[in-house]
Amino acid sequence: MNEKPIIFKGLAGVTVDYTSISKVMPETNSLTYRGYAVEELCEKKSFEDVAFLLVNNDLPNAKERAAFIDKEKSQRTLSKELLSILQNLPKSSHPMDTLRTGVSILGCEDTRIWDSSRETNMDKYISLLAKIPAIIAASYRHQIGQGFIPADNKLSFSENFFYMCFGKVPAPEVIKAFDVSLILYAEHSFNASTFTARVITSTTSDIYSAVTGAIGALKGPLHGGANEQVMHMLKEVVSKENAEAWMLDALINKKKIMGFGHRVYRNGDSRVPTMKKYALKTAEFTNNQALMETSAKLEEVMVREKGIYPNLDFPAGPAYYMMGFEIEMFTPIFVMSRIAGWAAHIMEQNASNKLIRPLSAYDGVGQREVE
Repeated sequence: MNEKPIIFKGLAGVTVDYTSISKVMPETNSLTYRGYAVEELCEKKSFEDVAFLLVNNDLPNAKERAAFIDKEKSQRTLSKELLSILQNLPKSSHPMDTLRTGVSILGCEDTRIWDSSRETNMDKYISLLAKIPAIIAASYRHQIGQGFIPADNKLSFSENFFYMCFGKVPAPEVIKAFDVSLILYAEHSFNASTFTARVITSTTSDIYSAVTGAIGALKGPLHGGANEQVMHMLKEVVSKENAEAWMLDALINKKKIMGFGHRVYRNGDSRVPTMKKYALKTAEFTNNQALMETSAKLEEVMVREKGIYPNLDFPAGPAYYMMGFEIEMFTPIFVMSRIAGWAAHIMEQNASNKLIRPLSAYDGVGQREVE
């Protein structure tokens, strides 16, 4: 009689490969990108610097930085065909669905689809980095019945996204908070969407297919979609005065409470303090302190009752809301950031590839005859 195999549901605790891109250290509640602590990157560098860092071995020097930024700016324009497709999608479509479609079209438009060399994939990455914000903004403008706003190449990455969405650039305080959120969301080891991208890449499929699959994985509320659910929860709670009763009721009735806990971190997500700091700054600047007070009360009760701490989605959701973004745009914004991490992992997988093909243990009906 065969011994039953040990099953690791959700691959929890399973190490499947090496990576030099980032390191999550749950024992010290810290996270590094290529050896740099993310909280230091947030304070001292821009998202463009981090977008370069993740696909290379180090931060850019002045010349490399200028070249990288210039190339990103040169790739921001969407084709007329892609814009037409986006404008003909149902206005009721979730922005993650329109974004997934948009990335597929970018793949259709690229004649180098089967060229997965590092040099070509780097070009494709910069194109995706530049065009994904434009797709998100175009979809948003379509949903609200407004015309598409072309990119302004005089603006930074973050400034340009606000401009394409709203036709104006907010104060530097808001831009800094947004930029910090992008840095914090850019990479996080072998999470579900990144692993999806690596699985697809392992088949020697193209970067657009890998990113499209990753977008599908990120859409789920147990992954990237959690930031949307956090804001829906905060709107349901309404105020600080209701927060404790709401949380206690949710715990008693075993409701799924989004924005708390993490598969890797056990003593709190290392990215939360930095994001919370900038969410509070955004609240002060936009006069939305009540929202953060409600958030703080929910956190207090959850930690007191269950010892479970918030993850990055908990402060990021309300931060995006205070910046003026619709709730359904939160996860697409996550994609704007995470494309950097995905691309780094896609190129790392290509560099030392083996088809990812795990085994399963069958527990169904034994072999039988067809009558």
